[in-house]
Amino acid sequence: MDHPPFLPGQGEKACIMTFGCQMNENDSEKIQGMLESLGYVPCEFPEEAGLVVMNTCCVRDSAEEKIYGKLGALKTLKKQRPDLILVLMGCMAQKKGTAQIIQKKYRHVDLVLGTHNLHRLPELLMDVKAVRMQGQNRYCTKIEVWEKESGIAENIPLPSKISLKAWVTVMYGCNNFCTYCIVPHVRGRERSRRPEDILNEIRNLAGQGVKEVTLLGQNVNSYGSDFKEPSLAVARFPDLLHQVSEVDGIERIRFVTSHPKDLSASLVEAMAELPKICKHLHLPLQSGSNQVLGRMNRHYTREAFMEKVKTARSRIPGLAVTTDIIVGFPGETEQDFKDTLDVVSQMEFDTAFTFQYSKREGTPAAEMPDPVPGPVVRNRFERLLSLQNEISLKINRTLVDSVQEVLVESMDENNKELLTGRTRTNKIVHFQGDADRIGKQVPVRIDEAKTWILLGHADGSSKPDKSP
Repeated sequence: MDHPPFLPGQGEKACIMTFGCQMNENDSEKIQGMLESLGYVPCEFPEEAGLVVMNTCCVRDSAEEKIYGKLGALKTLKKQRPDLILVLMGCMAQKKGTAQIIQKKYRHVDLVLGTHNLHRLPELLMDVKAVRMQGQNRYCTKIEVWEKESGIAENIPLPSKISLKAWVTVMYGCNNFCTYCIVPHVRGRERSRRPEDILNEIRNLAGQGVKEVTLLGQNVNSYGSDFKEPSLAVARFPDLLHQVSEVDGIERIRFVTSHPKDLSASLVEAMAELPKICKHLHLPLQSGSNQVLGRMNRHYTREAFMEKVKTARSRIPGLAVTTDIIVGFPGETEQDFKDTLDVVSQMEFDTAFTFQYSKREGTPAAEMPDPVPGPVVRNRFERLLSLQNEISLKINRTLVDSVQEVLVESMDENNKELLTGRTRTNKIVHFQGDADRIGKQVPVRIDEAKTWILLGHADGSSKPDKSP
């Protein structure tokens, strides 16, 4: 008689706490898939879990402070439930010095592993459990953080429950070394996944009902530049977009993030030609001052950036352009900041993710002179935010009475009479409807515009009596 395989997590609940960017969200999906393969059942809250995995971020100082605060709070839970296993993963775990801090101040953490060996989580969890079964000290942190990136681990199991949308990482790492950014130090150099591996994953996702994929990379525009095999030497991101567009079942394709210096004419042409590619381009400006851009090591000028945006908009009518901007970079003068406001005014981004500069130890910017005083940074941040909000509202108002194609994602969290979804330009839309429309693309007539959302009704249905 055959016996079912032994699963070390059989019946136990696992809580994954994710901090940071889309790459981390995608990593957490992989973590969940690996844990489910071990028999773990996902849960939402640490208090009900036998295993807690913290997938961390260190791009900003505030993110690290939040994570250390969570670790401190979990110490109380660990004292109440000594059998709880606590794992620290991700970028903060990879960052130099973190492991030593954990060993000294957070000894209740059982396992620390970095970004380069995420795929080894199942094996390392087995090691931790083996130590437990031998009755050894529970306060003994196992650390495995690889200093150098290795090859790309494929065939990591997907989680059992897949939503309508999925992240698909196409490349890892970054070669740009912007002076403020710690990502190359914790994610390593650029490594592109082979096209067939990406396509197999997307076909698998489509088979599970996924309608929209977002292709991820720190700089997707440089995809394939690291390939050495002659058969892959010409494989670049526009070629990959053409291949992904041919996958049956996938209705929408997005991608992030693009570095302005590498935004090519062939990528713009692919966006214009392929109907599945959404009309949304996220292109981080970071600063509108050439002097600041130079100190940031961004390798483009404000003029070059604006020209690329204008070219993309002329080739792709209705294109939504979003961006990232850092305020208060070391040495930023009032004139530098006004140059940023000027670019924002001219470009009229649909939205901008604005950040106050965060000093990251180990980056060149951390050693730069002339830090901008905190009150000045906050004042500039508020001025930029005010300008961008005006622009976002202005753009959204132009959509009133238009019909937008909305991929319905879910019921609205705050009003169960409303459905919520996104347009092809990535704008959030709320409208009245039934749950049976989730997963479908619905034409929605826009009735009202707000800064961050659009309100409407399904085209062909009656307009709501008043705005929700």
